[in-house]
Formats: sequence, C-alpha cells, structure tokens
Amino acid sequence: MKYINVNQMKDLEFSSTQMPEAKADECLIKVKAIGVNRADILQREGKYPAPAGESSIIGLEVAGDIVKCGSDSGSESDGIDQNKSLSSSLSNSLSNSLLEKGDKWKVGDKVFGLVAGGGYAEYVVVKKNQLFCMPSNYSYQQAAATAEVFLTAYQSLFTIAQLATNKRVLIHAGASGVGTAAIQLAKAKLCYVVVTVSSEEKAQACLKIGADSAVNYNTTDFVAWTKENLPEGFDVILDVVAGNYLNKNINVAALDARIVMLSMLGGRFSDPLDIAKLLFKRINLTASTLRNRSTSYKADLVANFTADFMGEIKQGNIMPIIDSVYPWENAEQAHQKMLDNKNIGKIILMVE
Repeated sequence: MKYINVNQMKDLEFSSTQMPEAKADECLIKVKAIGVNRADILQREGKYPAPAGESSIIGLEVAGDIVKCGSDSGSESDGIDQNKSLSSSLSNSLSNSLLEKGDKWKVGDKVFGLVAGGGYAEYVVVKKNQLFCMPSNYSYQQAAATAEVFLTAYQSLFTIAQLATNKRVLIHAGASGVGTAAIQLAKAKLCYVVVTVSSEEKAQACLKIGADSAVNYNTTDFVAWTKENLPEGFDVILDVVAGNYLNKNINVAALDARIVMLSMLGGRFSDPLDIAKLLFKRINLTASTLRNRSTSYKADLVANFTADFMGEIKQGNIMPIIDSVYPWENAEQAHQKMLDNKNIGKIILMVE
C-alpha cells in the first residue's frame, strides 16, 4: 500500500509498505479522509514518537470503509480490491441500524475513529471499540474531522474537569479543531464560554458557533479582560499554550476551578509558579494527552461520548468545523497552514 513517509530531511514523501493485518479486535479500513493534527507535525519533527508497538506512520484519525474484520469483530470476509473501489451496497442508514441493534461491524460499513498511528496511508487498522459509525448526514471529510477533536474536548471538559451546566469556561486557541469542538460541547451544557484567539476573523468564527465572548490576545490581555468583565473568574480552563499562560490561568481561575493542560505551544517552562494562589483558590491542575492512553480507556471514552453527544451530531446540532480540504498529495501545504496558525477548525486530507 501507499503511505506518506517522513524522510531523513523531515520532508513528506510517498512510499510503499505492506498492508497492516487486522487482529481479532480490529478492523481494516480503506482510508478515504485523514484528519490533520499538531501531533502529526510534532511526530514529523521527532518530538512526539508513536507509542511502543504502534505504527510509526503519522496520522491519528481517519474515515473510510471497513474492508476486513478481525475474528471477533464480525465477518471474516475480505472486501479488498486493489484496483477497484468498494461496492457501496451497504448504505449509511443500514449500517447505522445494524449497529444500533447491537450487531458487530461488517465489511462495507462507513466508519471513522482514532488510531495511535498509521493514519496517513491507504489502509489502516483500527480497534473495533474505537470506531464510530458514520452518520448518514456526514461526508468523509466531516467524519475525519470529528474523532480526535471531539474526544479530546470531551475528555477534557467532562472526564477530567467534570463540567456541569451553567459554568464559566475559558478555551484557549478557540478557533483550533479542539477549540471549536469544545465550544460546542460546553454550549450544549448551557455554559458561558470565552475563547482566546489570534485575529478578529477567528473571533467572529468562534462567536458564530456559539462562544459568548472572544478575546484577541494580540490586542487585549485576557487577564485584564476577565478582571473587568468576569471578575468571579472561570470554573474550567482548557489550555494548549502552557508556558507563561499557566500563571495567567491561575489569575483568572475561580474558586475550585479546574485547569486542563493539553499542549505546550507557548513553551515547556513557565514563570515561577505562585503556589499560594493555587492553594487559596483550591485549583485542580491537570495535564493530559489522549494518544498514549490505554485501549480500554479510549473504548470507554468513545462509548461515553457516543451516549452523551452522538445524538446531537446525528441531528446536526453539533458539527465539526472544517477549515480546508487538501488532496493527500498536498500534505505539505496542509502542514504548513497549521504551522502558520491560519486554520479555523480542522484541516483534512483526502485520499485519491
């Protein structure tokens, strides 16, 4: 099969390798669309290697069609045809109804989901309990834009921060994929949502999808804005910046607030930490990733998200925000757009 390799110069290039084999608890997916994540770029730069035992090919989320199922994942039939496209005899609605009745995955099902590696390829294996059935109102592009950002946002807001209704939420990088997902999930719980962004265009985009306020950090200090507009502070803060934002987050945190750190775009180290403020406000500070979580953890996360929000997705009340779609031959341009911080929502690669 063909896949996108990172060569010794850290450039992207097409290469060939053997097709992965689906284990008993996996399905083999013919990839139609790929979600681009910053983790892909970090891995490309040698800063975020794949977990032990996982594919070294970059890529954490895909959408496509099941072409083979492991022995406990449904049919053993092989639906692979190297020269022809898959039959489309199974409709999305049929696939949805089958799964809702508790049947196992079938060859031909249209799916999307998480992988710990291997996404930038024609075929990839996915744990059956990390798969979602593609809603009938979804395109492959939308499906590839959903799993990583919504599961990350869901994990951060509800599993870790235990977000309740009518709370005050601050989301840094609000126009990012995770940010746009987190806005929608928090608003579904009737929370007051404030985001930080880098431009007026991104501010307007966040307001359009439900954010109550957007602070352009290039023109306004969000700590000063909070003291003037929301002096009681935030109950939950999602932070991908880290660095010197840590003390700022503490300054705008409410009593018993929960700060969830997901990345360190602003640097690995912060200014000296004011422990007194942490103690005084009883702040719960958590750092989290998703990629290296256990299979059982991810399965529970998928199941819980499905129970809580898949109905909203099927009804179109919650949708992934897609910035741009590139053919996978143009993966270099897609990565550069993310590096330039120009995207609003997800960047997607289409295979073939």
